[in-house]
Amino acid sequence: MMGQHTRSESLFYYFRLEDQVPENHLLRLVDKHIDFDFVRERLKDSYSETGRPSIDPELLLRILLIGYLYGINSERKLVEELRMHLAWRWFTGLGFDQEMPHHSTFSKNRQGDSMNRRYSSGCLKKSLPNASQWGWCVETSCRLMEPS
Repeated sequence: MMGQHTRSESLFYYFRLEDQVPENHLLRLVDKHIDFDFVRERLKDSYSETGRPSIDPELLLRILLIGYLYGINSERKLVEELRMHLAWRWFTGLGFDQEMPHHSTFSKNRQGDSMNRRYSSGCLKKSLPNASQWGWCVETSCRLMEPS
C-alpha cells in the first residue's frame, strides 16, 4: 500500500540551530577563524551615545560576509535568503523570533556614510584576502562592499 504524507505545520519546533549546522560547514570555519569582537571597538566613535539603538554593526558585517561568500550581490535577495537558511541564521545569531534587518539598511549604508563602507570593505578584504582565489565567492559580489 502506498503511503501518503500529509502536510502539517507545528506551532512550536524544539531544536537548536547549533545542532543543525554541520561541523565542516563553511560558516563554522569562518566563525572559528575570525574574531568579530573588533567591530564594535573600531566603530564606536561613529555612533552617538543618545538616540535609539542601531542595528548591531557586527550583525551587519556578518550578513555582508554571507553575501560575499555566497556571491549574492542584491541586498534584497540576501535578506530573503537569510530568512530561509538555518546555517546563515546560526552564523548571524538571529533566532526565529528576532527581527531581520530590512534590505534598505544595506542600501542606505552603501549610499551613505563612506567611512562605514570603506571600513566594511576593508574588514572583509583583510579577513578574507584569498576568498576569491579559494572559490568561496564570486568576484562580482565584492560590489556590495566597495565604496563608490
